[in-house]
Amino acid sequence: MPYRPDTPCKHPGCPKLVSYGKSYCDEHKALHPVEVRSGYSRGYNRKWQKESKAFLAANPLCVRCKAKGKYTKATVVDHIKPHRGNNELFWDRSNWQPLCKHCHDVKTMTEDSKIRYEY
Repeated sequence: MPYRPDTPCKHPGCPKLVSYGKSYCDEHKALHPVEVRSGYSRGYNRKWQKESKAFLAANPLCVRCKAKGKYTKATVVDHIKPHRGNNELFWDRSNWQPLCKHCHDVKTMTEDSKIRYEY
């Protein structure tokens, strides 16, 4: 059975190859902790599930769809300003907004995709 070929490290400018399924070489893995850590370790644990469920019960409609005149059930609690590991910003309810899955995916793809890493 043939093996899958190694893939390039995703760190900009790194020519090293890593085994299939990994994103970064050992040298650059520590520079990209957000992409490596699980959701649970980033704060999306049982406490978050409970709080977000209560928030969605109090705010059942997607704010972006509502602004367009459509009434869509919100299924995701979005952080308006990305928290990037900041625990205070993560739990700040004034930074939360109810969104439907589609609006959340569009927002994340367009606004949150340009992560600035500081070294």
